[in-house]
Amino acid sequence: MKYKFITLFILCIISCGSDGTGTGETPIDPEPVDDTINAITYTASNDVISNPERGFMHHWAVESEGAPLSLAMLNALKNEKVTIINRIYYLDAFKDADLSAAELDLITTDFERLRTTGVKCILRFAYNSDQNETDAPLSRVLAHLDQLQPVLTENADVIAFVQAGFIGSWGEWYYTTNNLTTVENKRAILNKLLEVLPKEIKVQVRTPLYKQEIFEYSTAMDASVGYGDSDVARVGFHNDCFLASSDDYGTYQNVAVEKQYISNEALFVPTGGETCPPANVPIASCNTADTEMALLKWTYLNLDYYGPVLQEWRNNDCFEDFQKELGYRLLLKTGRLKKEATANGNFELDLVLENAGFAPVYNKKNAFLIFKSVGDGTVYKKALGLDVKKVVPDSDYDMKEIIGLADIPSGDYKLYIKIEDASTSLKDRPEYAIQLANSGTWEASTGMNELLHTLTIN
Repeated sequence: MKYKFITLFILCIISCGSDGTGTGETPIDPEPVDDTINAITYTASNDVISNPERGFMHHWAVESEGAPLSLAMLNALKNEKVTIINRIYYLDAFKDADLSAAELDLITTDFERLRTTGVKCILRFAYNSDQNETDAPLSRVLAHLDQLQPVLTENADVIAFVQAGFIGSWGEWYYTTNNLTTVENKRAILNKLLEVLPKEIKVQVRTPLYKQEIFEYSTAMDASVGYGDSDVARVGFHNDCFLASSDDYGTYQNVAVEKQYISNEALFVPTGGETCPPANVPIASCNTADTEMALLKWTYLNLDYYGPVLQEWRNNDCFEDFQKELGYRLLLKTGRLKKEATANGNFELDLVLENAGFAPVYNKKNAFLIFKSVGDGTVYKKALGLDVKKVVPDSDYDMKEIIGLADIPSGDYKLYIKIEDASTSLKDRPEYAIQLANSGTWEASTGMNELLHTLTIN
């Protein structure tokens, strides 16, 4: 009888599984640890980050031959985490004349001061700031653009975007006294603006239909066009009555369709602008504003107008969220990096990036993997194929590249990513480099982002 009981007990153990849990499942051995790989999980930062060509901006206009930008005011922008301004030049004095040397000197001085202080501008030209005043005839606009070409070309490095301007009061393409709002005249001015500006600068028009009429199309461009430098791929949108009525004061005709069109195009071209007094709609709540900015991929927004809308967001604790999310917010999520490599061999960079902002990066940047010697601090710089414009919101970006180690001596190296301005004048300026939104990775003195990894080259 005793032996029968023992036999039944053994059979029960076997049927219940070796762990005695009764699940009938065999435990799975853990994945073997690869000691040659450093598997890194990066920590996202919750800070407001000052990055180029995005975020809240100030709107600073100047009359003909007026005072240049104040260095003190530009320097003070750092305290507000502001990196861009909307600079508007009112050319009232030149509706029937060439731009004066003093006017061109004013613009040149402004650009110099922007560069000195690490700021960029969103540029616009207009002939008046009152709807009851006149603008200039087409021939005068085109002549002024010819005059502006040298100064715009020379200072393209500190121009983030250009709002099309020139037509009507405030340059908003509406109140014209010279018949400039015909499709033919709008096309002539936009084409001239695109001609005189360097190819890398994107221009914004006031409504989606303006772009569709000028280029005679209605289906949003795809990546095959959007990442190119054709004229249509250089034109985005600015909305100067954002969230202000059901159609944003006539910005839209077919609201849902045109918003989706902008949403699709804004993978490649920028949107931005300002709010204005709401008409027949309540002041936009945090949720409404967040939804609209995410849909339309907003890159910048005026801090100076319309005050009650901005105060609503401050009162409801979302203003700082928008400071973080306007434009791009790139961050590292994970990395799998080899601990050792062979001299003159290769190193595989394996990272996952995320864009937690509303919009992509729109202007060309150059990316590098930096090797910094632990021993003596010597830096070696290897170009990457990364195009940060393709790190878009709402999806992970797998970054895998093979980096040749030629010319890097044996030793231990800390690794960094640097994403710098494409212009030779700004590439070494940390203020114009992109800071990734991670904790403990930013090196402000150099504009580099540490990968929290040390590589030994044998």
